[in-house]
Amino acid sequence: MAGKKIVNCKDSLYCHPELDEGWFSGRTITALFYRPNKSGRKPWEATFRMRRRSLLSVGMMVANIFLLVAFNKVRAQEFYPVWEKGKIPGVNKIPVKDSIVAERIWQVETPGIYAFPATRAENTGTTVLICPGGGYQRASYVYNGFNFAKWFNTLGINVFVLIYRLPHQRNLTDRANAPVQDAQRAIKYIRANAGKWKVNPDKVGVMGISAGGHLVSTLSTQPDDLTRIKDILDTVKYRPDFAILLSPVVSMGQWAHKGSKANLLGADTSSVRVEKYSAEKQVSGYTPPTFIVHALNDKTVNVRNSLMYYNALVDHNINASLHVFPQGSHGIRLTENPGSTELWLPLLHSWMKEMNFLTPIPFK
Repeated sequence: MAGKKIVNCKDSLYCHPELDEGWFSGRTITALFYRPNKSGRKPWEATFRMRRRSLLSVGMMVANIFLLVAFNKVRAQEFYPVWEKGKIPGVNKIPVKDSIVAERIWQVETPGIYAFPATRAENTGTTVLICPGGGYQRASYVYNGFNFAKWFNTLGINVFVLIYRLPHQRNLTDRANAPVQDAQRAIKYIRANAGKWKVNPDKVGVMGISAGGHLVSTLSTQPDDLTRIKDILDTVKYRPDFAILLSPVVSMGQWAHKGSKANLLGADTSSVRVEKYSAEKQVSGYTPPTFIVHALNDKTVNVRNSLMYYNALVDHNINASLHVFPQGSHGIRLTENPGSTELWLPLLHSWMKEMNFLTPIPFK
């Protein structure tokens, strides 16, 4: 029997509205607090383990978090701008400020990454840059980003969550390329700072969810460097070593997600432009090995997006793994997925090891 719903904590404490009290039993819970700062993006986090299946446990969770805050036991999640101030390409002089509503970013002034480095003892050197989804209208950086980051961290994988410019912003002169510019630059930034985070620069992958999947598939098929601003990162490699796509938007053609297409391309939907931004049409030997997950009953992003991309990868002899599950809709998540969909994370973990993108640290 389902437990009672946990009330959304709105602006102070992050609680996902779909969780019930049974979900908390025996799980590690991360609560996020938002501390105002200049960029408006500085969550403070506290993590601990719930042991009892009761509302009392939830109450104790909240009480413990507030105690941790009172005694400064929490730490700020570090945010790193990926561009030098005044050197962001493709912008005009129209002022744009960071806008965050309901844990979603609707407008981005400062593109950058949130860092989730693995612990020193468990760090494998493998790294994943997560590109959150949101139809290119917004970026669900907590639900699609921070939550997955914590799972990767348990495997000794470093994670960075990308905050990228959204194509509908008024300050962009090249709306369709702004997100991929930010993604290319983020990969360069991570590799350039590999020593700081103990990152293996040859094992830097990307993950995209929903419209973030279009960004990742575009990044994976765009061999041209769109980031050159005559600085020290101009010569750093920007190609990802592997890609992970979850319920991805890929095509701008017949099976496109209408909202993503409208936000990315605007009024110019000529056949040439549609083909250019349909990643399944742009696959080449440059494209990295890719792991793809989709639900057959996804009514938001048609599964044909994944099928077409997989077929293009096979046609170009790119190592690829495709998993289409009967259920999951457009909401495949970390846990409590329906039926066999629950296998997707173990499959991803196995694939990363099989492909030698992940070498676990031996138990001591």
